Amino acid sequence: METQVKVNPAKAAPGGDGASPEGSPAPVAVSGAEIFVRSLEAEGVEVVFGHPGGAVIIIYDEIARLQPKFQHVLVRHEQGGTHAAAGYAKTTGKVGTVLVTSGPGATNTVTGIADAYMDSVGIVVFTGQVPTHLIGNDAFQECDIIGVTRSITKHSFLVRDVNELAPTIRAAYHLAGTGRPGPVVVDIPKDVQLARAPFSYPETVKIRGYDAQQQPVETTRVERAARMINKARHPVLYVGGGAINSGASDLVTDLARKARIPVTTTLHGLGAFPENDPLSMGMLGMHGTWCANQAIQMSDLIIAVGARFDDRVTGKLDAWAPNARIIHIEVDPSCISKNVYADCALVGDARQILEGLVPLVDPLDDRPEWLAKIAEWRAECPLEYADDDGALRCQYVIERLKEKTGGHAVVLTDVGQNQMWTAQYFQFLHPRTHITSGGLGTMGFSLPASIGAAFGVREMGAGLPVISISGDGGFLMNSQELGVAAAHKLPIKIVVINNNFLGMVRQWQELFHDRRFSHTDLTATNPDFVKLAEAYHCVGLRASKPEQVDDVLERAWAINDRPVLMEFQVVQEEMVFPMVPAGAPSDQMITRRLTPNAFV
Repeated sequence: METQVKVNPAKAAPGGDGASPEGSPAPVAVSGAEIFVRSLEAEGVEVVFGHPGGAVIIIYDEIARLQPKFQHVLVRHEQGGTHAAAGYAKTTGKVGTVLVTSGPGATNTVTGIADAYMDSVGIVVFTGQVPTHLIGNDAFQECDIIGVTRSITKHSFLVRDVNELAPTIRAAYHLAGTGRPGPVVVDIPKDVQLARAPFSYPETVKIRGYDAQQQPVETTRVERAARMINKARHPVLYVGGGAINSGASDLVTDLARKARIPVTTTLHGLGAFPENDPLSMGMLGMHGTWCANQAIQMSDLIIAVGARFDDRVTGKLDAWAPNARIIHIEVDPSCISKNVYADCALVGDARQILEGLVPLVDPLDDRPEWLAKIAEWRAECPLEYADDDGALRCQYVIERLKEKTGGHAVVLTDVGQNQMWTAQYFQFLHPRTHITSGGLGTMGFSLPASIGAAFGVREMGAGLPVISISGDGGFLMNSQELGVAAAHKLPIKIVVINNNFLGMVRQWQELFHDRRFSHTDLTATNPDFVKLAEAYHCVGLRASKPEQVDDVLERAWAINDRPVLMEFQVVQEEMVFPMVPAGAPSDQMITRRLTPNAFV
C-alpha cells in the first residue's frame, strides 16, 4: 500500500524538521526507536499496552530514557494487551495501541487482533522483528507476523527503512481509526530501530486505494429512503455497532421518536438507543427478545444502521423478515447485500446520512396498531427466570447490578451465558457503555478489556464505574491480568459468575447432544476465586444466596483504591432463553416454558 505524506514542521523534533536552508544547521538524526516514541507522542497516544522482549528492547530503552508523554502499561500476556487496547478504544472512541516483541510475543496477539477485526475495533499493534538481513532465515524468535495476520487486519506494514517509520506510523493510525475501524500491524525490524534519520511527523496522509473521506450520499437516495419510511406501516430500526462508532446514537434516537419506529439492536449496538424507552425492544437474534424477533419477521420495512446481518441475528437467511424491504446504512460497501439484499443502500458515515435523512421523515404521534402488536408480543413472552426456589442465578445478579448503578456504568462481558444474560437484563442507556467480544466470541476478553476501559474512563474523567462480568471458565483464561489491575489501583468491579461449568457449551450439550456433558464440568478444577483475587492483591468477596448479593455489592462499591472480585456461586443447569437454534428461522424460538425434550 503506497502512502504519500505531508510533513508538519511543528511536529518535528528539534533540529529535525527535514529541511536545511542555507546557513541553517543540518537536521539532527535520531534513532528509529526515538522516532517511534516521538511519533506516538505526535499522534497523541495516551496509553500503550505492551510487554518487552529482545526485538523491542531498544524501544523500551528509549521509553525509559525519554520519559514520553504517554503511559506504558505492562500487561502479563500479549493477548491481554490487545484486549486492553480494544477496551480502551471502544470506551474512548480513540485508537488503542499495543507494543510487543517478535516471535511468540507477536503470535500471542493474534487472537486479540482477530477479535478486533471481527468487531471493527481500531487498534495498532507494533511488533518487533529480527534484523532485516535475517528475515526469512529462521532466526531466533523470527515469525512472519505480516503473513500470519494478513487476513485479520485492515492492513499490515513491514518497515524496512528508518526514513519510512514515522510516515508508516501516521498511516497506521489513520487506517485503524477511519472508515470502518480495524486493527493494523506495524512490524519493525531491530536494525530499523537502531538506524538513524531526522524525525518529522506527517501532518496528513494519503494512501493509494483508500479514501476515508466519505462521499456524500446522493440526495435522491436519501429522499427515496425517507419515502420508504413514510409509507411503511410496520417499520423496525435495526441498529448495530456502526451507529455507535460513527457517533450517530442521538440521531437514531431522534429518528425512532420522530417516526414512532420500534428499535432493536445487535449485541454491539446495545446502548445506541436507551433501553428504558418504550420504543426499545431489546436485542434481536439468537438470544434476543421474543418481541424483537417477532417484529422483524412481521415488519414491512427494516432500517439497518451500522449492522451487517450476521448469522446470529438472521438465523435461517431465506426465512428472515420475508415481507420486509431493507434500507441499509453502512460505511463498508462490502457489507451491502452481502447476506441480505438491500432495496435502498446508503453507503457512508451513518451520522452524516442520518443528518440528511431525519429531517425528511414525517413526524407521527403514534403507530397504534403496530406498537400495540409489539406490546402484545412483549407480554406474551417476557424475559423471565425462576426466582421461587431460593437459588442464586446470574439473571438476578445482573438485575441487582442494574439497580445499583442505575444503568450508568461501563460494562464489559466475556463470552457465553454471562454475556447473553447481561445483554438481556442490564438495560443499557448510553453508547460506549457495553463492550464485549461479539464476532469472534473470545473467552478471556472481559478482564483485560476492562483494564483498557478503566484507563479510558480515567483519561476522560467520566467517573463511571467499570464492571467486568465473566463466567468462571472465561475468567481463568486471562486471570493473570488481575496483577495489572491491582498494580495500577484500578477500581474495577470484577464479577465472576461461577456455575462450575462451561455454561453455554453445557447448554448446547443439554439441548442438542442428549445431555452428554463432555469436558465442560469444572467442579474439580476451579480454584478458590476469592483466594485467587487476594493472591493478586485484590479484594475477594463471595455470595451463594440471593439475600447475600446486595451486601456484596455494597462492600465492593465502598472500595475504590483497588480491584474487587465478586464471586457469585450460581446454579449449574440454568439456561439462556429465549434461544433460536443455529440455522433455524428467527421466529422459531425456544423459550423457558418448553422442556428440553421438545427440541432435541
